[in-house]
Amino acid sequence: MTSRPTPGRSRPAPWLAATVMAALLASARAGAGVSPAAELVREARAHEQAHEEDLALRRYAEALAVDPTLEDAYLGLGALRLRMGDAREAERVYETALSHLPGFAPALLGRGRARRALGALTAADADLEAYVDSTADATAMRQLAAWYAEEGRPLAELAAWRRLLGAAEREVDGAARKEARLTVHALELLVGTVDPVRAPPADASAVRRGLARMERRR
Repeated sequence: MTSRPTPGRSRPAPWLAATVMAALLASARAGAGVSPAAELVREARAHEQAHEEDLALRRYAEALAVDPTLEDAYLGLGALRLRMGDAREAERVYETALSHLPGFAPALLGRGRARRALGALTAADADLEAYVDSTADATAMRQLAAWYAEEGRPLAELAAWRRLLGAAEREVDGAARKEARLTVHALELLVGTVDPVRAPPADASAVRRGLARMERRR
């Protein structure tokens, strides 16, 4: 006789059962102190190294089903989607990360790169600007300056390189200081009198005019 499901009870969705099973397997494999979700991320990375992208995607998704606040899972999944050329899905991954983890700066960086790949330049710039403001990451600042250059925004590029120069002045790397100084000087020559720092308008504030005098002396 064929058994029938008990009235009033619904069977669990297949994906949920698979996710629970994956979590149990990961828990069994994980050593003491390693969470099931973290073990799933470890397996996902191993699949990536073996060029088994479909399995890696599955493991990252399973990890997030177990722990929707796991930062490494979002970053791994988003980066993999980008490498696979699926920028739209990568953007969704990073947006989900930010919805669960507001202020998660690396997700801003990832979303900015995804949006850049999608051609959403203004939104991409805003994400990278927010990331740089929260981290002072010099590598990301260079990337932002390069984006401004590609977009034909010399004033924004100059502002970015001035920030890089300010950071370089505090470092021991003489090559970085020299590069930043030369780049700033070249951009100043390019923008000329429209530079709001070196050539402020006549009605500029006293602070702006003072900054201009300091910049000219430098």
